[in-house]
Parts: sequence; C-alpha cells; structure tokens
Amino acid sequence: MALGCRISQGAGVSAESPVEHENRWILNLRGMSVTEISVDFRLVLALDSDWEVALEASVNLSLGTAHANPSVILKPESQDVAAALTLFGAKVLSAVAFKSGTLRLAFDTGHHLTCSSDMHFEAWQVTGPTGWRFTSLPGGDLAVWSGSGTSEA
Repeated sequence: MALGCRISQGAGVSAESPVEHENRWILNLRGMSVTEISVDFRLVLALDSDWEVALEASVNLSLGTAHANPSVILKPESQDVAAALTLFGAKVLSAVAFKSGTLRLAFDTGHHLTCSSDMHFEAWQVTGPTGWRFTSLPGGDLAVWSGSGTSEA
C-alpha cells in the first residue's frame, strides 16, 4: 500500500531554456523554489514556473560538501523520503542533467541531491512548462525532448 503525501505553497519565477554542453545539460532552474513535495512510488519536487523533478530511484541527499557530512539515502519506492522535507521552500542554485544519466541539484540551504541512472528503469525525469523533458534512461543515458517536441537524445 503506497502512502500519498503532498505539501505545497505558491509559485512565481520564470526560467530560460536549458543549455546543452558536451557532457551535460544546464537546466536553468536557478532561483526557483520547491513549492510542493509529493510522495507515491516517486518523490516529486514541484518548482516555480511549472517545472517538476520526479525521482524513482534511490537519491543521495547531502548537506554541505560530500566529505564534510554524511549523506542520507532517500528511497522513493518505499516512501522512505522524510529527509527530503527539508527541501520545501529551498531555492535551486544549480541543476545539471549529465548525459550519463545522473541528475544533480544544489539548493540555497546547502543541500545537494544526486540521483544516478539505474540499469533497469528510468531513475528520474525533469519536465518543464514548454515541452522540455529530461529522462534518465535504463543503463545510463539521457533522453531530451526540447520545447519543440523533438528528441535530442
């Protein structure tokens, strides 16, 4: 039996289009706040301007540098994600989707969230308001659909 949980607050920031680099995409979510957190078989972070981060695989949540403090492993499939509630209201400092299938988010609270690819299923997905979609593919690759609806993978 899955537990459903939702926390939300108002929104209001706009973002530029994501920018592709050789080994990653910069998602241009800087300054957007986490306005809603929901949990089912996924951990979903809703951001300002209708951007959404949906995490299905285990997620590493750390505070400060990776070496300074131990990280917490969030497990969306078993609703073991209580530590993610500290992200509510946090502003994104950076959001990077690596072409290897890893997603890394940094927040103004000092928290870092990292979700690696999974060998068997799509580990995470980031969607935007104008048709942008980034999906970590099974085995470690990244699929990207642009605002025009074309695949960039």
